[in-house]
Amino acid sequence: MGILLVASREDPASMNILHALVSTGEWQNPEKFTHGDVRMSKNTEAHIVEIDDLHIWSDGIDEIHETETGLEVSEVLVLSRHVSSSAVPALTLHAIGIPGETPHGEAGIAGGIKGQVVPPSPRFGPLFREMSRIAIEHGVDGEYDITLEATHHGPLLSRPTLYLEIGSTPDRWVDERAAAVWAEAISKCLGLNGNEQIGQWQGEGDVMIGLGGGHYAPRHRAIISESEVWVGHILAGYALDFQQQDFPDTLPSGNWRYAVETSIESTRSAFPGGRIFVHLDKKSFKGWQREALRHLLAEIKVPILRGREIL
Repeated sequence: MGILLVASREDPASMNILHALVSTGEWQNPEKFTHGDVRMSKNTEAHIVEIDDLHIWSDGIDEIHETETGLEVSEVLVLSRHVSSSAVPALTLHAIGIPGETPHGEAGIAGGIKGQVVPPSPRFGPLFREMSRIAIEHGVDGEYDITLEATHHGPLLSRPTLYLEIGSTPDRWVDERAAAVWAEAISKCLGLNGNEQIGQWQGEGDVMIGLGGGHYAPRHRAIISESEVWVGHILAGYALDFQQQDFPDTLPSGNWRYAVETSIESTRSAFPGGRIFVHLDKKSFKGWQREALRHLLAEIKVPILRGREIL
């Protein structure tokens, strides 16, 4: 089994990270396949596929790559730009899917299918912590926001996936210093330099799902930064649609229950044998919303842990 990295020629940040990775000398020369140009690692089972189209539309690229190359893909890392209205420079990563949007089954505006999520790569926590450490070593942490994001956008894939991004404006997308941080973090975690890999799931451990808060999940991020916890999906408040009716007599209607249950099951599939728990951004919920979440999570036997119980 091996790891697939996806780079898109339509995305300047994607190509910037690709070039930084290739410059390490840890990759063979590219070979042409029908779905893109493929480079193979010299030291481990990892491929980079360079595609023409934007990656958010590359549904099924993991299975296509398996068919074309014969590599059994265990996880996917997508190299990408990050865009935000604030234009704050950022190095960020996140899982993908659009669990909170309806109607289910429709195409998402930025790829994916509404109501569906992709399993998160188990490297989420380790890659974030390693990227953060390297960004500090390289001295870019004062210039870039070192962050992570809630689950959002496409493509629709079946293998555990993460997006690794440089943001948030065209001049940052081509910043070679930012790309060098990601290239070093990727090389270290995937063992591209011949060293032992970091962040391989071994079938046991505590796995956190974050619920609530804003898109950049500062309270969840603090827990991930300060612990060695494994990380699954993070759902921002906007993905949890509560419609109060007769609660507490009946649970509130809305898409919140579906989004939570779907994200838990997706995370479980990426971490077989893991001890799944939820961390709530409590201040982002109204009291009746917190109680509804507690009721649901007790019903499906997923514990809620506070920060001091995790750290």
